[in-house]
Amino acid sequence: MSLFVRRGLGDTPYNLIPSRQPERTGAVQVSADTALRASAVWAAVRLRADVLSTLPVHVLRKVGDMDVEVPAPPVILNPGGDEVGMNEFLYSTQVDLDRIGNTYGIISELDALGKPRRVDLVDANTVVVLIDKTTGDYTYRIGGKPYTKDQVWHERQFTVSGMVMGLSPIMYAAWTIGQYQSAVDFGLDWFANGGTVPGGILKNSARTLGAGVAEAAKRKFKESVRGRDLFVTGNDWEYSTVNVAQNESQFLDTQKLTSTDIARFFGVPADMIDVAPVGKQALTYANVTQRNLQFLIMNLGPALVRREVALSKWLPAPRFVKFDTDHLLRMDPDTRNDMLLAQVAGMIRTPSEVRAKDNLPPFTPAQIEEFKQLGISHRPAPPDPQPVGANVPGADEGAIQ
Repeated sequence: MSLFVRRGLGDTPYNLIPSRQPERTGAVQVSADTALRASAVWAAVRLRADVLSTLPVHVLRKVGDMDVEVPAPPVILNPGGDEVGMNEFLYSTQVDLDRIGNTYGIISELDALGKPRRVDLVDANTVVVLIDKTTGDYTYRIGGKPYTKDQVWHERQFTVSGMVMGLSPIMYAAWTIGQYQSAVDFGLDWFANGGTVPGGILKNSARTLGAGVAEAAKRKFKESVRGRDLFVTGNDWEYSTVNVAQNESQFLDTQKLTSTDIARFFGVPADMIDVAPVGKQALTYANVTQRNLQFLIMNLGPALVRREVALSKWLPAPRFVKFDTDHLLRMDPDTRNDMLLAQVAGMIRTPSEVRAKDNLPPFTPAQIEEFKQLGISHRPAPPDPQPVGANVPGADEGAIQ
């Protein structure tokens, strides 16, 4: 039987993963919202959404073997109307994809070709999917109102065969994040004296306490210290605080281990969210560009491709959406200048194209003349040396041919 056969109104992302015995006393319940309380989860979600949402988005058209950029339609410039541009749209939807595995929007306007012109995002927590057990078809219920598939834009990630809804790293990592939250809760309870470990010991070293004597002494002691008053006693009572060795509680170690696990679930290098490596030294890179290239290829690249495919469905073929990943691979000034000079010398780019990258206009005749006056001019590369024995014009008649 499909996981989407609903026992009531419909399915939400939260009931796709079996519960982990919620009746157990002290169990930590993990949801998309409570998981963000873990700093590692927040850092991973923020990093992915920040990077993806700030990449420039281009609309290209296939012309033969070339991809030619064309003007972007309104749905790419401002998907949610004048108030929601593409950067905010990408950030919000990526957060939903990483938190819940799905993101939804109501298609409120269509263009002349029947493609979405405006998509109004909705809270993914309010969306329920209704499955017809006979046909397998599905509809949506958003805020209690029904919608058909044609009225809803639905993007999902980490899909499983036969499932309409996607999964999120948080769902897969629920057990790990629950361990993290349990450690945090323990720490808060410990330092607030609200846990199961006592805040101190009041011991009578002279005699065995009778019925009610211990409670009376405890009550008297607490009444005194609560008002920051003096506690007066004889020579038979001792008070000491309870200390737990750090290596016994392993509170910090538990946080480090689970933070590393969370980074793995989200596909984010641990060092990029300030998580110290465990059991090995941190990797080092020659420069920032190489670090970002590794992050792009191994971590963020697959998500970018999936999002390009999803957004391209808004456009009529053969147009498609492409993220400008060069924006992420920005080089240091020296490396960038060397690359641009090599492209000009290799006739890959013209000087005007290179200047345009710095928002500079082409050289004017006056500027070119000024370069000449300063003795700065383009010197063509010397010709390739002639091979030995070549037929060189003007060579001696007796030369070997």
